[in-house]
Amino acid sequence: MASLAAPMPGLLRTITAQTTHTITRNPNRFKSIPFNPPFLRFFPLTPLRNSSGISEAAAHALRGRDDRNFSESVKQILEIAKRASSRRDILHTDFLTPPALKEAMSVLEKLADVKAIAQGGYPQAERCRLSVGHPDVMTVAPDVIAALSIRGNFEYEPCSHGDFLGAILGTGIVRDKLGDILLQSDGGAHVVVVPELVDFLVSALDKVGNVSVSCEGIPLLALEYEPPRTKSFKTIEASLRVDALASAGFKISRSKLVDLISSGDVRINWTPVAKNGATLKTGDLVSVSGKGRLKIGEISQTKKGKYAVELIRYL
Repeated sequence: MASLAAPMPGLLRTITAQTTHTITRNPNRFKSIPFNPPFLRFFPLTPLRNSSGISEAAAHALRGRDDRNFSESVKQILEIAKRASSRRDILHTDFLTPPALKEAMSVLEKLADVKAIAQGGYPQAERCRLSVGHPDVMTVAPDVIAALSIRGNFEYEPCSHGDFLGAILGTGIVRDKLGDILLQSDGGAHVVVVPELVDFLVSALDKVGNVSVSCEGIPLLALEYEPPRTKSFKTIEASLRVDALASAGFKISRSKLVDLISSGDVRINWTPVAKNGATLKTGDLVSVSGKGRLKIGEISQTKKGKYAVELIRYL
């Protein structure tokens, strides 16, 4: 592919659509990939008598949700699945957050004649692209993700995940075209992207923070992933409310946490928190813009009726 001087049409921030409607009439155009490599997730779907139940399935999945953007995303995925099944095509979404992928799959399982594959590049990937198609057509995994290596001298100016993300978005690319960003031990990063952006980023991304960088495409199997560093500690709280546990976990005042919730900067399992009184449970992931992420560990009650909560802070 020739080097691009500017992002390809449809990849700039002016695009607001949540999904990419790439139609592939001939599945043989895709590069053949081993049918079940470890970085793919396959979802066998249970057939119905027909696919006319898509509206009912969508309504069931979206019932009670307040996040309009999330609902629209799932609806668009369902429409893609419907077209893929009726036309016997293969269609793809952009990178989805884990809850969007989970909710979409819960609905797709109820549709007939649809096969779905989620790809994020490595086994623990959070952001994945979803490919849907008729089982007779999608016989191999579509080649819809690629990887980049970003290198530079970060010894004296280490850069964070946010620094890499900001630098990439600064080239004019929308977030939905990017998968996970994996920080490397040498200070660089491996990035999962849509394939059509590889050449553009190689030519356009030359700096992260104040560090000059170089980019090159790498095979997906070359992605290096290290489990995130964490720090665990316990707190005793009167309730399991998000404002109580998050303020303890991030070491900020409860009033400040409430302000962050009001401004939409707090999420539970990637979904914006609507009320500071929302309760948490073991396994929930709380993220605060500019502060990082916090996982709720084991919860037990004390003799005085309070809650002893294990908090796992991602460093």
